[in-house]
Amino acid sequence: MTWSVLLLRFFTYLSGVEVMVGEPVVAKEILRGLTSDELRRMAAREERTTEYGSASYITEIRSRSAKFTEIALEGLTAEQKKTIEAVRQHLKGRRLISIDRTMCLEPRSRLACRLYVVREFARLPYMWGSTLFPPLEGREPDLLVIDLPDWEERKMIVIPQEGVTYLLGSDYMGEIKKAFLRMAMYEAKKRGWLGLHAGSKVIRVRDVRGQLVEKGAIFFGLSGTGKTTLTCHHHWLEGEEGVAIRQDDVVLMRSDASCLGTEDNFYIKTEGLEPVGQPILYEAAISPHAILENIMVHEDGSVDFLDYTLTSNGRCVILRSELAYTDEEIDLPRADLVFFITRRKEIVPPVARLTPEQGAAFFMLGESIETSAGDPSRAGQSLRVVGTNPFIVGPEYEEGNRFLEFLRKNADVRCFALNTGRVGGEEGEKIRIEDTTEIIKQAARGGIEWKVDPDWGYEVPIEVERVEIERFDPSRFYTPREYEALVKRLRGERKAWLSRFEGLKQKIVAAIP
Repeated sequence: MTWSVLLLRFFTYLSGVEVMVGEPVVAKEILRGLTSDELRRMAAREERTTEYGSASYITEIRSRSAKFTEIALEGLTAEQKKTIEAVRQHLKGRRLISIDRTMCLEPRSRLACRLYVVREFARLPYMWGSTLFPPLEGREPDLLVIDLPDWEERKMIVIPQEGVTYLLGSDYMGEIKKAFLRMAMYEAKKRGWLGLHAGSKVIRVRDVRGQLVEKGAIFFGLSGTGKTTLTCHHHWLEGEEGVAIRQDDVVLMRSDASCLGTEDNFYIKTEGLEPVGQPILYEAAISPHAILENIMVHEDGSVDFLDYTLTSNGRCVILRSELAYTDEEIDLPRADLVFFITRRKEIVPPVARLTPEQGAAFFMLGESIETSAGDPSRAGQSLRVVGTNPFIVGPEYEEGNRFLEFLRKNADVRCFALNTGRVGGEEGEKIRIEDTTEIIKQAARGGIEWKVDPDWGYEVPIEVERVEIERFDPSRFYTPREYEALVKRLRGERKAWLSRFEGLKQKIVAAIP
């Protein structure tokens, strides 16, 4: 490092200016190096302390601002430049908090992340700081987020080429978390990898031959469809069998199907959280080190996860170290099992086994329902999101084509479609957590007998150990004519969706018969 650079950094430190990714940030004051305890004390005016001693906060904005997000992949527009210049001028009169954290643990893949937020919103760096790993000493940031929650207009400007995101007019912590993850997934894409909105874990079971095997599993699914619940489930495995939970939100898949973890937390959606069905998550959520967001906490500190008066998108930051069935690792040596989670209610089976082409098709279909985490006004409505990943930067078809390449290169990776909703409509058969977790365990064991579905070409189960799979036979709920009409409608929807992507490989489109 030259003396001129050292002098520049010394000068900028004294003047409240920092040189980093993108243009310098100038502020009246920049507070750096604050500890988690110091940040919590600074945010005390907004805190209601729970009965467990944890902090809880209520935000003005209670979900991501997808409609207000602009991706400047082809360069900034005149309007975006005008907004950014106004922000930078405004920051000159504000006191900021700056904190650094690290994403990923694999030495060659670590990303240095820096957050700037105005001092009045100290709860945001307190919460976000718990999501990643300690900063890299002396490392300048690879990814930068500048957050002004009290900006008069709600707008998120993403500049992926520079690794910079401006968050304006939202005080929702999930916006910060996803801003960094979105940019990290774009960095993975530039390396020829895939950034996946997916949870991950290792499942260790005795297979049908009696041999003890370990299977890496990843779970795709939009918030609210069961991704976190299934990622963080122990499947009632005991003794030498068991699970090792790795990640909840984003993994970076390399061409050999190994998956790098990104975070040191789980930012769980607490809708329906209770100790019987979700014991691992519940225990971590009542830790004194958890941080609650938009969850009903009464004046006496008592917590009610099932009260949705504030929102059904209540959130809780929990540390991996306090989550049962985690270990020191966040990476997967290999994703042997890939599960696409949807939540349908008519004829989609609880599980289907897919060919590589079908797996790429289901990746592109991204079938799910809207939840309060995305667009609360459309919660419950059917939707499709490629890769169940609302944070893709660049052409979506490229992701599907690359995913198929990965599957073909790793032919023993098996893909499955999981339905966590119902079969037979609103009055039909509910697919319970116990059903799905057992199906996943049996998929790892090889304990499912399959047959080809004549309408779809994928394989559906004839028999699953410990699951009454006949409960989910659509013929119990529909006449042949009704079933045929539902198949025709769903097939048409799927074909129409895949046909939207001009650059998508034809074999992926043809995987839907």
